[in-house]
Amino acid sequence: MNVDILLYDGFDELDAVGPYEVFQTAGAFGADCEARMVTLADAESVTASHGLRVGVDGTLGDAHDPDAGGPNVLLVPGGGWSDSSKSGAGMEAEKGAIPEAVAAHADRGGVVAGVCTGGMLLARAGVLDGRRAVTHASALDDLRATDAVVTEARFVDDGDVLTAGGVTSGLDLALHLVERECGADVAARVAGEIEYERRSEPVEK
Repeated sequence: MNVDILLYDGFDELDAVGPYEVFQTAGAFGADCEARMVTLADAESVTASHGLRVGVDGTLGDAHDPDAGGPNVLLVPGGGWSDSSKSGAGMEAEKGAIPEAVAAHADRGGVVAGVCTGGMLLARAGVLDGRRAVTHASALDDLRATDAVVTEARFVDDGDVLTAGGVTSGLDLALHLVERECGADVAARVAGEIEYERRSEPVEK
């Protein structure tokens, strides 16, 4: 499983770094699992919502070869949805480039995942139309205004589209993906390694 985590200025730190650690830990345990931090345009680093500067591994355009084996997952973190005048998911929704990239990835048959208000960027891309989904509690009314089937769960697995609620639920989504693609034993070992108690089962299609 190859995971590209798409960063932008103002993303929430844990939305991206938490899943990244889960995926990389699974890989360290021998699973076919690798994660990268990517951006749409060349950048050495991106500044997150609380000021953390995160290094970038590459751009989405040089993503993994789809023939390399395993699903290609594009994970979009959230952060800063309510005020589109500031860096964050709201501003990226208005710019439109990230929603376009998400839609293109889905059209190529890739798996897309949104953590927190990253789910709103998936909604803007149209990939949540008619699909079960959740986002951060503060944006649920905005999600209800789309064509998504809003499900108030910690995270939702709708096949090739997955969404998680607020911040720490991204850990549950990532562990679920590891279990789904790499096995329950690997997911349990990762959860033990990071000393995280998984809190819920997903709502599945």
